[in-house]
Amino acid sequence: MEREPHWYCPLDRYVIFPHEIHISHSMRQLLRQQPYEVTVNQDFDGVIRGCSTAQGRNEENGAWLGPDIIEAFTRLHHLGHAASVEVWQPASTTEGRKLVGGLYGVTLQNAFFGESMFSLVANASKLALIHLAKAMQAIGGSFIDCQFETPLFKSMGGRHITYREYMSLLKQSSNRTHH
Repeated sequence: MEREPHWYCPLDRYVIFPHEIHISHSMRQLLRQQPYEVTVNQDFDGVIRGCSTAQGRNEENGAWLGPDIIEAFTRLHHLGHAASVEVWQPASTTEGRKLVGGLYGVTLQNAFFGESMFSLVANASKLALIHLAKAMQAIGGSFIDCQFETPLFKSMGGRHITYREYMSLLKQSSNRTHH
């Protein structure tokens, strides 16, 4: 028997506006050093699987990112409605480049709805989020839906907005893409 998914709609949303992304001094230094390569949509499968297994998430009771969800998001990706940002450790003399972090989510209109992120090395998920915000700024993206407040999102400029403001932004985003 299949279970119906639970639908949760909070009365406020936690978002990052791309033009408000906060990049700390240490992250600015890391960006200048460029120790990692950041790409978009080069390894969606690697990112979603990294998110499902990072820090033993797949072994937790009630882990939500199982095979059915991975398959659904992968289908969305193939249809052009989900995207990933990958962070790669450059190739060494003994092995090729290695996926060390990233994020993925659903793209709709001019908004990005973050689903999950992972980091196998310090700051990889922050680099992915900064890259996403800069890319969204370049195309006039309206917001990144973070779903929940976390210390990471808060430190990077995230904030709560009301449900009414959220719905207004979605409507504006939709109107911009249809004109």
